[in-house]
Amino acid sequence: MSKSAIRIATRGSALALAQANIVLALCRKKFPDEKFEIKIIKTTGDKLQTASLADANLPKGLFTKELESALISEKADLAVHSLKDLPTEIPKGLKLGAVLEREDVRDVLICRRDASYARANMGIRDLPKGATVATSSTRRAAQVREIRSDLKIVPIRGNVPTRLRKLAQQQEIDALILAAAGLSRLQIEPAHDGLLTGPEEVTTPELCGALIPLDEMLPCVGQAAIGVEICATDRQAARICAALNHTETLECVTAERAFLRAMGGGCQLAVAAYAQVRKGRLHMHGVSFLKGAARRAEVEEPDPARLGLELARKLS
Repeated sequence: MSKSAIRIATRGSALALAQANIVLALCRKKFPDEKFEIKIIKTTGDKLQTASLADANLPKGLFTKELESALISEKADLAVHSLKDLPTEIPKGLKLGAVLEREDVRDVLICRRDASYARANMGIRDLPKGATVATSSTRRAAQVREIRSDLKIVPIRGNVPTRLRKLAQQQEIDALILAAAGLSRLQIEPAHDGLLTGPEEVTTPELCGALIPLDEMLPCVGQAAIGVEICATDRQAARICAALNHTETLECVTAERAFLRAMGGGCQLAVAAYAQVRKGRLHMHGVSFLKGAARRAEVEEPDPARLGLELARKLS
């Protein structure tokens, strides 16, 4: 390998940097004789702070395009993504080189600690009638409305610390939904009593959180997985990715991404899917709200790509 520093491209948000540092730590562990450095790049999604992420007119690759451009122009060697943000169609000349072992795929319901329903085991059904829930995810919004049609859904933008501060400070918001993995990577965890604990710079002491069961809310495709994108012809990057890759997670997210591609390919779609290996067999269940009422299906199939296509067929 070259002795020049291997550049890891990432967005500059607290969560993106946390994920890039996870990749950096693994790289240094696997290749102690190599030099690695993080390269921060601002993406279109970082610049459009007021746009709704549920807007179908937003360009694809909102949080990935500039990182991919850095790979193509050889200004970076690896690009780290929240895999849920990576479009199913990857630009020519690039490929998904590795997927790290997946963390908890569930979402977390968060509210202020002084709310009457704030406790460690609170759920969507415990929210008061007509409560306002903040999320910019069409997938989350659809599943919340299925459980409680009376709830009001409002969009929210900003990185994780910003969203937490908005909930703490804005009384018109009753609850917020975020990914458990994103919180965990920022060292934010619900304590035994539900109170969120974590570094002062990324959380507030006024909030309470509880995990939402998977039978109530399925994750989006690729949720809780970190992806590493590389140039398809870069042998050095491919060798690094081979050491970083978690095979079981890659199989699962490959199935999920095949499903999303068959359903239309956009992360703004009101669909959700979760693949996992059960007793050595690849299994996936999903839900689609594209035709109004929820349509659900479960599929088992050894080939990840066929698994995704079959689930999409059942839900179309």
